[in-house]
Amino acid sequence: MTRRSAFIYDESLAAHTLSETHPLKPVRLRYTYELLDAYDAFGDPDVRVVKPRMATGEELLGFHTANYLAAVQALSHGEGVADAGAYNFGPGDNPAFEGMYDAALLSTGASLTAAELLVNDEVEVAFSISGGLHHAMAGYASGFCIFNDPVIAIQYLLGKGMRVAYVDIDCHHGDGVQHAFYDTEKVLTISLHESSAFLFPGTGFVQETGAGRGRGYSVNVPLYPFTTDELYLWAFQQVVPPLLESFKPDVLVTQLGIDSHFSDPITHMALTVQGFGRVVSEFAPYAPKWLGLGGGGYDLQAVARAWTVAFSIMSELGFPDSLPAPYRDRHDVSTLSDEEPEIQENVRASARTFAENSVNTVKSLVFPVHAPPD
Repeated sequence: MTRRSAFIYDESLAAHTLSETHPLKPVRLRYTYELLDAYDAFGDPDVRVVKPRMATGEELLGFHTANYLAAVQALSHGEGVADAGAYNFGPGDNPAFEGMYDAALLSTGASLTAAELLVNDEVEVAFSISGGLHHAMAGYASGFCIFNDPVIAIQYLLGKGMRVAYVDIDCHHGDGVQHAFYDTEKVLTISLHESSAFLFPGTGFVQETGAGRGRGYSVNVPLYPFTTDELYLWAFQQVVPPLLESFKPDVLVTQLGIDSHFSDPITHMALTVQGFGRVVSEFAPYAPKWLGLGGGGYDLQAVARAWTVAFSIMSELGFPDSLPAPYRDRHDVSTLSDEEPEIQENVRASARTFAENSVNTVKSLVFPVHAPPD
């Protein structure tokens, strides 16, 4: 039996282009929708495709500064902003492009739409694939992210009196979300990521555990490049289920970036789609209500396959491994699953030692905060 599920999507979410050479290609959202549609996911009576609404300026101001919003709007309209660099726009990661303000309003609104459906008990799980833009800070863009939809959606859920846990499995540390909730115990944030010793954004080390009342509620599990499925799953199981069991969220928010895939062009991890799926499956027992967000992922077909797997797990639909013929023939991919990548044993050994050190340090620093009283 499937769970009551919503997939937040509209063609307009995939219509913009950051730049011709930028690795973030919104067309990956359309590919994901098309693959799910090819599997007839949306023919199930318990599954809804829901169009997103635009976020409002007031909702954005719950996290972002008024000056930043004004700058994004001006740059979006092609108006010059003398200090665009102060907001981190320019050549490279965060180019200003025509229509970016509305595009960012829509992707943020998509995550809010998902959150509203959960709060109103219209669905049990909702997947906002255009969301998960976890790097944006209050006053500047960062890491391809303009507005931080996870923060804004979590703020909405908190405002409804809900207890929220956020778990981020993107290859990059979820720095913007951690920053937003670093000094509060009201949100548990957990991020598993390639260590920032090797990758942007330079944060997310194990010792970052929160401040003040939030001490012990920010959790980081940095991992070594070329960490594979088995080791990643082990590190996840050591840390995430015990903390979620202790915290007992009303809503579980998961950032499901798949730039951890072995074929991703800008990162160095070694997960397969099926390994990613096994991790996503671990969330189900701890998600009475489940808000899934997208995130990173720059091999477009790895993204489409992984997020199709994620939605099949969230909704409990289940799909065969062999891709439907029309999609397979159009995109020259044949299965949801991958062949395992070949990783040298010395690299595997280094990754194992690194993961063990991260997990053991988390257990020593964070677990005592969440241990039940004697």
